[in-house]
Amino acid sequence: MPPRQFFQIRSTSDDGMPGMRRLIAALMAVPGLVPAFAHAQLAGDAAQPQPLDGQWSLRLAPQLEDHLLAPGQRPSVFVIGDSTTGTADTDVSVKGSAELRRYQSVIKADALHYDEDTDMADAYGNVQVNEDGTLFSGPEGHLQVDSDEGFMPAPKYHFTETGGSGSAARADLLDNERSVLTNGTYTACQCTSNPSWYIKGSEFDFDTGNDEGVAHNAVLFFQNVPLFATPWMSFPLSGDRRSGLLPPMFSVSSTNGYEVALPYYFNIAPNRDLTFTPELISKRGIFTQANYRYLSANYSGSITGEFLPDDAITKTNRYALYIQHNQNFGNGFGGYISYNKVSDNTYPEDLGQSANEIINGTQLLYQQEAGLTYNNGPWSVLAREQHWQTLAPSVAPYGREPELNVKYSKYNVDGFDFGATADYSRFTITTPDSTVGDRISFDPYLSYTLMGPGYFVTPKVQWHFASYNLTNIGTGAVAGQPKDFTESVPTLSFDSGLVFERSVHLFGADYIQTLEPRLYYVYTPYRNQYFAPLFDTAEADFGLAEIFTPNTFVGDDRIADANRVTAALTTRFIDPTTGDERARFVLAEQYYIQDQRLALLPGETTPSTGSHSDVIAGASLKLGAGFASQTAISYNVDDDDIAQATAGFGYSPGTGRVLNLAYTYTRADATLDYEPINQILISAQWPLSHRVYGVGRFNYDLSGHQVIDGLIGLQYDADCWTIGVGLQHYVNGINTSGLPSSGTRFLMQLTLKGLSNVDTSLVTAFRESVPGYTPLPGPPPPSSRFTDYQ
Repeated sequence: MPPRQFFQIRSTSDDGMPGMRRLIAALMAVPGLVPAFAHAQLAGDAAQPQPLDGQWSLRLAPQLEDHLLAPGQRPSVFVIGDSTTGTADTDVSVKGSAELRRYQSVIKADALHYDEDTDMADAYGNVQVNEDGTLFSGPEGHLQVDSDEGFMPAPKYHFTETGGSGSAARADLLDNERSVLTNGTYTACQCTSNPSWYIKGSEFDFDTGNDEGVAHNAVLFFQNVPLFATPWMSFPLSGDRRSGLLPPMFSVSSTNGYEVALPYYFNIAPNRDLTFTPELISKRGIFTQANYRYLSANYSGSITGEFLPDDAITKTNRYALYIQHNQNFGNGFGGYISYNKVSDNTYPEDLGQSANEIINGTQLLYQQEAGLTYNNGPWSVLAREQHWQTLAPSVAPYGREPELNVKYSKYNVDGFDFGATADYSRFTITTPDSTVGDRISFDPYLSYTLMGPGYFVTPKVQWHFASYNLTNIGTGAVAGQPKDFTESVPTLSFDSGLVFERSVHLFGADYIQTLEPRLYYVYTPYRNQYFAPLFDTAEADFGLAEIFTPNTFVGDDRIADANRVTAALTTRFIDPTTGDERARFVLAEQYYIQDQRLALLPGETTPSTGSHSDVIAGASLKLGAGFASQTAISYNVDDDDIAQATAGFGYSPGTGRVLNLAYTYTRADATLDYEPINQILISAQWPLSHRVYGVGRFNYDLSGHQVIDGLIGLQYDADCWTIGVGLQHYVNGINTSGLPSSGTRFLMQLTLKGLSNVDTSLVTAFRESVPGYTPLPGPPPPSSRFTDYQ
């Protein structure tokens, strides 16, 4: 075991370089630390020390690094200063820039005495104690060097690696990680004086190893104003998750009055946590929410429960339960649970959005489903039980109790693609006197693709078989409805296309332009399918995503007859250096060789009649300076009328700067109760000054001349705190008269950086309201222990 060594450096008037001598002595003497400039971690020859002169000269190390001690080895203690006196192997006194170093511990003072027998160091005047990156400074300090145990009166402290700091009447150092401060303060603000927020307490227990601070009899101050007091609180010393209070949330609603929530976060384990949120709703009572999350290699999920006892308005107990679980059993087997339930019909509009959420519509269907899955190569299997809780005035959908779905798909087997889907479902519904029963369907297909440079041809044949066994026939069924019947519908399709390319020079840039004509033919003979109830079937939308599909319905209860050709022409402009698509233009139309006869219900107009469909035109652009747009128009040539139109533009020149503009139009028809959709949507996030950001969303109905929903928000970003506020007008359901009900609310959230950086859904709500929204930056990353090398 190496003996303790002491270096005595005397200052002389003719030398004039005592600081240089101390530095050289430290460089030569300290075996556990190699100091140099701080850089990113290096490797190879770059990480090796470089000699300055000869073989025995000092060497410059390219980076600072720790050298761990060998097992059983004790670090040496070094004392240096301007003048030293003492007795060998007993004690030493140092005056003038005194320093004591032991491995990762450093003591600096104007004067210092070290007793080797007791291993006690007493320092006086401008004392600094650096314990593995934690710096304490004060008028004096007393420390047992080997155990890192001691005390300091009236200290100031700073955690280098986490950024926390404060002061106290006394600091007791228990070891190199733990300390106790009496009558002190703590803040994560980086300013040296007058922090924006701080915690004041009678005692602080700090454990840098566990990244935890505990305050006793604590009061949280913001801008020197006390926010709240607590006899005990725990908080993280860094940005890692830690149990403790989250930022409070405040809102004012026209339906609920004042809402104040104070969440508490339980960091149960690295892969499990619980957030408990009590909330005071002035017009209703005490509302509580608990959200438990878990994650592992084979499963994940969350459980959320909400409860409001004895609602002051409804005089009932109200609750909600949301369970989500996903399981991987291995070998291709999996499972899931999705269970959602609320206590009553008006729960979503009254309590479905708590004080920290931006309201975006009202949910009227709650899924209650559990299933098992299997995926292995070409096989895919789903077995599930599905039920729905339906709230008025929504129409209840059919549930599957149970369903077994099996899919088999093989691709490019000597050019052939083939497969089949088999499905058994028992359909049930909560609406009384409705048609219910079993359906078995089988859908095989076979296709072959011929592909070469610049072309492709794909013929495909598929068949739909369905067998129904109805246990009850509702009052709205077709006359003569049988309980048992089968259906068989074949479909033949032929898809083909060409791709031409050329180089073009536009607007000072080179592009590859493509020209891609495409023809798609589909033939399906007419089969009367009106005996089949509409278990899961509806009309498909008409757009670029559906124009190349064989069926104008979605679901297995209707297979539309077809004898039509779809023609499309696409041109794209591609950056030849990156392959990025900068622009695309599409023009498509369907031509009907025969009119479609099968409608969704008897007597209804079929989706495709006449000689041709509406013309669909689409364009997407991605230009420089953060500009992008997408536009699609469905135009009826015969009536000289636009059937549908959507246009979206986005501009984002930098972080925190985004402007979105969208327009939607749908011509009035029976589906829309002969009321057109004619809406404009504007959303944006933009800096109003160096620290203030504006957030807004405005959705306006041009036909009804009314605001559907609107949001105005502001966010202020200070060095160590942020505040966000929002004023919202929203539509949240249907009132007792059957008319849309609306409301307004004011929301506010204060985040203290370094104390709690967990988003309590206000930032998430801004992100959902404004596509491209960028959250405000968090606290700066902590500096390295070597940044201010001691």
